[in-house]
Amino acid sequence: MGDNITTITEFLLLGFPLGPKIQMLLFGLFSLFYFLTLLGNGVILGLISLDSRLHTPMYFFLSHLAIVDIACACNTVPQMLVNLLDPAKPISFAGCMMQTFLFLTFAVTECLLLVMMSYDRYVAICHPLRYSAIMTWRVCIILAVTSWTTGVCLALIHLVLLLPLPFCRPQKINHFFCEIIAVLKLACAETHINENMVLAGAISVLVGPLSSIAVSYMCILCAILRIQSGEGQRKAFSTCSSHLCVVGLFYGTAIIVYVGPQYGNSKEQKKYLLLFHSLFNPMLNPLLYSLRNSEVKNSLKRVLGVERAL
Repeated sequence: MGDNITTITEFLLLGFPLGPKIQMLLFGLFSLFYFLTLLGNGVILGLISLDSRLHTPMYFFLSHLAIVDIACACNTVPQMLVNLLDPAKPISFAGCMMQTFLFLTFAVTECLLLVMMSYDRYVAICHPLRYSAIMTWRVCIILAVTSWTTGVCLALIHLVLLLPLPFCRPQKINHFFCEIIAVLKLACAETHINENMVLAGAISVLVGPLSSIAVSYMCILCAILRIQSGEGQRKAFSTCSSHLCVVGLFYGTAIIVYVGPQYGNSKEQKKYLLLFHSLFNPMLNPLLYSLRNSEVKNSLKRVLGVERAL
């Protein structure tokens, strides 16, 4: 094995082993989805910035979620598009490590932002009279900074454990980006510590936060059922439904990939689940929030009306 250990300067991402025509078709589709991701999340950020009525804690967290979605897509999709055009084009070792670090950072940050958004909804519905006193801008900024800082710190721990490992040839990663589990499989050393850290990190940022979200929404459901007005119940449900859809898509995919069993044919299936997680989730999030949220739709109408008037 010692003869195969060498200084690795680049990796080859195997991506999806398909025919050239299928790859060109996927290149066109994924490019469209990538454009829609940037457009949709950009529109959300623009509306929140331009419309003062959306300067509330709920949309403050939504703007951070849109930033994470844009960053996550920009981290993985361009390299995937390059590989679809030229499957033999490698990615540098430094670029691969950076991609791994950024993916983990954005994934953990999004997990925690979704928790913060559920807490915001819990306070708004269960303690409406105290909402302004509890969800101050200082509290919102602290929660957002905590989410980003935790994401960076946890990703940094994984990177510090990953960098010292020796890697063997052939340096082919069976994935469409430098996903940490796929990279670890190329190591020429014991990776039990790394794998256990990945599992422990996944449980801590997925199972724990998801449990807190579930508790929050149980309290929210009880509070909604106590509302006498049917219109009040409908409005309360509508403000939470979009967030629940995003939570279900994000946590469902991530738990299957990182907490589920890591053996058998599920490895290929998890690659496609991560494709959904990296490409489709960021594209669907702004659609869910805009199509199911009357405030966002009204804000878009107001902004377009101003533009037409100008």
